Amino acid sequence: MNIVQQVIILGPPLLFALTIHEYAHGYLAYQYGDPTALNQGRLTLNPLKHLDPLGVLCFIILKIGWAKPIPVNASYFKNPRRDLVWVSLAGPGSNVIVAVISAALLKLLSFFLHLVPAFVLMPILQMLAASVWINIVLAVFNLVPIPPLDGSKVLQGLLPQDFARSYSRLEPYGFVILLVLFYTGILPKLIMPVISFAQSLIV
Repeated sequence: MNIVQQVIILGPPLLFALTIHEYAHGYLAYQYGDPTALNQGRLTLNPLKHLDPLGVLCFIILKIGWAKPIPVNASYFKNPRRDLVWVSLAGPGSNVIVAVISAALLKLLSFFLHLVPAFVLMPILQMLAASVWINIVLAVFNLVPIPPLDGSKVLQGLLPQDFARSYSRLEPYGFVILLVLFYTGILPKLIMPVISFAQSLIV
């Protein structure tokens, strides 16, 4: 598959996966009383509001990417530590739901392969298969407990406050740590078995 075909097949499911991930964060934060995302025009399913061009490009080339993080102000929450855990889990959780729905549609439409011309149905099936993989990757990757990923906020909410404060000091170095773990192959070795298992389970 050349780069043009990759963009056509991977583009729509990737944009939707990134959009639903950030929207889920903002929506649940809003339900807990935080209007920040709404006030900044980010509580929307318009992908242009969440798009980080560099993150999308990196996903296509390096298979690791990101969107613009949704703004969350935990000071609005009644129980900031607990509520922030749920808000952080909302993004990966939404990706798991989309992966399951995509897999169900993939199986359903596969029954029509002998009824519909392949050139019509195959691109849709390829997009759905890509949607399963992309959403699983985003869910698993974002649950890695390294700042600024969602998993780090979940871990901070579960740790005793003293340990959580100490752990939060890693945040300025989190992106560098992620890059080092990724390019040394440590991170892929850790998460790829989980991704493969989840994909086989869902599909």
